[in-house]
Amino acid sequence: MEAIRGVSMSRRFKLRNIPSDSEDDSAIASYVIDRRGFLKSSFNAAAGLVTLAAGGVAFAATLMGTSEVDGGDSAVRFWVPTGAEDTVWYGTQHLEPMSYSSFVNAAAQSPTGMSGAQGVWSGMPVNVVYVPHDENKNSPPAEGKPRFQYMDGYTAEGKYIGSAYEMDEDEAYSALSIHDNLIVIFSRCTHLCCIPGWQLVQNDYTNDTWLPGGTDSGGNKLFCICHSSRFDPTALEKNTNRNRSNGAEFEYFGIRRAGGPAPMGLPLIPYTLNGDVIEALPDYIDWYTYCD
Repeated sequence: MEAIRGVSMSRRFKLRNIPSDSEDDSAIASYVIDRRGFLKSSFNAAAGLVTLAAGGVAFAATLMGTSEVDGGDSAVRFWVPTGAEDTVWYGTQHLEPMSYSSFVNAAAQSPTGMSGAQGVWSGMPVNVVYVPHDENKNSPPAEGKPRFQYMDGYTAEGKYIGSAYEMDEDEAYSALSIHDNLIVIFSRCTHLCCIPGWQLVQNDYTNDTWLPGGTDSGGNKLFCICHSSRFDPTALEKNTNRNRSNGAEFEYFGIRRAGGPAPMGLPLIPYTLNGDVIEALPDYIDWYTYCD
């Protein structure tokens, strides 16, 4: 057992197998995997990304979705970890398309007015987080009154990269402009490519509390259970990362790393609402190549 600020957390979890066209998800037995196994199998066995065979489809094409990959359409779908069916508010909606109204309804039950859920889009792990930004943005920053915070981004060495305000000021990033109090986040940790979660474990970082400033204080962080990296989904910034395959550096907009061994934050995924359904957009697929 590992203690996180006085809260014990098991090193073993139950995770779902990958559903396929020939197997109904309900018929697939769950299995137990420890942290070493989680790291070894990474997302391929833990949350639904189908491993590419040698000479197979290019990474970008996988992001765009194929008929062989669950969640391969533009809809973002709920992903319920095995064993969490009775503890997360979306526990009965595994692989169903995410609806905007479901996040609004869940947020109404929260003392901070926030809600979030694990998901999958085109085979990739995502987190979708609702923040009552429009309700709180015109009041002074205060505890328990979350809003999106547009922050400056710096490298680990302290070099200034840019500001999150560029999402609204630069037409090239108009698809990322915050709307409807909601963001979609690519959820592979920038440390070792594990999968941070939203309130899947209980500790000081994940409790339903909020403090301004984008610091490690306060709760409602995305929490990576492998090595305890934390990310603030309300703190938006511009930063840099590298393509894992070719080493090419790229700039991206995302949420801020709040603490732990992860070197930088997680990139955003633009989305649109098709009626009540949340649909992601493949505008910035290069941003998700740091775990390719």
